[in-house]
Amino acid sequence: MQPKTQIDLFQGWPATAMLPTQRLKQAANDVLSNKTIFNDGLAYGPDEGYYPLRKNIANWLSQSYTPLHTINAERISITGGASQNLACVLQVFTEPAQTQRIWLVEPCYHLVFRVFEDAGFAGRMVGIPEDEGGMDVTALELALSEFESSENVTKPPRPYRKIYRHVIYCVPSFSNPSGTTMSRARREALVRVARRYDALVVCDDVYDFLNWGVVHASAAVAKHPPRIVDVDRELDGGPLDQFGNTVSNGSFSKLIGPGCRVGWAEGTEDFVYGLSQAGSTRSGGAPSQLMSTFINELLEDHFLPGYIADALIPLGRKRHRLLASAIKRYLGPLGVSFTPDPETSPVVGGYYIWVQLPVTVNATRVCHYALEEQNLVLGNGEVFAVPGRDSLGRDLHRRLRLCFMWEDEERLVEGVERLGAVIENLIDN
Repeated sequence: MQPKTQIDLFQGWPATAMLPTQRLKQAANDVLSNKTIFNDGLAYGPDEGYYPLRKNIANWLSQSYTPLHTINAERISITGGASQNLACVLQVFTEPAQTQRIWLVEPCYHLVFRVFEDAGFAGRMVGIPEDEGGMDVTALELALSEFESSENVTKPPRPYRKIYRHVIYCVPSFSNPSGTTMSRARREALVRVARRYDALVVCDDVYDFLNWGVVHASAAVAKHPPRIVDVDRELDGGPLDQFGNTVSNGSFSKLIGPGCRVGWAEGTEDFVYGLSQAGSTRSGGAPSQLMSTFINELLEDHFLPGYIADALIPLGRKRHRLLASAIKRYLGPLGVSFTPDPETSPVVGGYYIWVQLPVTVNATRVCHYALEEQNLVLGNGEVFAVPGRDSLGRDLHRRLRLCFMWEDEERLVEGVERLGAVIENLIDN
């Protein structure tokens, strides 16, 4: 008999109870009580977004990442979230008649595929495998070398943009779904390859602040590597041209709540300005202008950094360790392994644990019977294969993505127990 209550380990959302709803309520009240602020908030806003928020994000990022050079507001553009911004990046900086391929880390965040398809790149996405150091840049460069530039340009030239020959998409830190963090050496190699092949690296940096750190005495101490946008700014004398080869795609969705729909992009000043000239922004105004004024309040009084350090990090670390411990207890004896392991991985964070099933067990069958028999929703590894071409991730049929940030803590353990019952039954039969 199916359990009455569903447990969802696929949903990649933050639990509502973890979000700063009271502080947001106070921020909204403060903004809407201040005519000087709400006059700006209720207007269309400047193309690059609400300036006080751009300035405060720049200061916050400078303090958090401590790059060699301070980040200024001119490197920041406010967005309607990482996905909306990716669509704008493709609108401004790509052209299907000239941009040859989209290269994506595989396994890959599955909902991004349609964004590329809508931009005209259906059937032109290629998965590049990853290992413990992140995207295999050697494999990427080998694949890139097989393509030559097309001269068939159909978008009119504009002084605020360039059209890149290739786009490379990755989640450098705490990747979705695998939890992998790209090493510094790999990030530098990626920037050099991008420069060589005129590629734009779009970095989904949405999990960067959810770093659980070294949580076990046996783990090796490792410093979190710099963002790829920072690498591009400094490596070998800096960017090759005024647009650079990287953009950092940030979002408050995993920190404050997905419904806020506010994010930011960071790149060179010319890239950021060009991004702000997307037709939808020029027509419709700055994305999420009113909500930007609310979120700015959380940075103005330094609430957000403290909230991340004092609430999100401890809760996320606890949840990650809880799910990892349950997997070891209930699934380990069945031949299940996973990454990242808080006891051995030098850097852990993000939302997910990447499970590998025994050789004889198929993820599709596990997901089917988990839902049918246990009312348990799981992330099938095959969902994260890049569509349109043969998957390079040959073991995705044995993979599951489990999210530990949505369900209540006790239900995480119960979910793993239910999963264990499904796997054991499949092994026995």
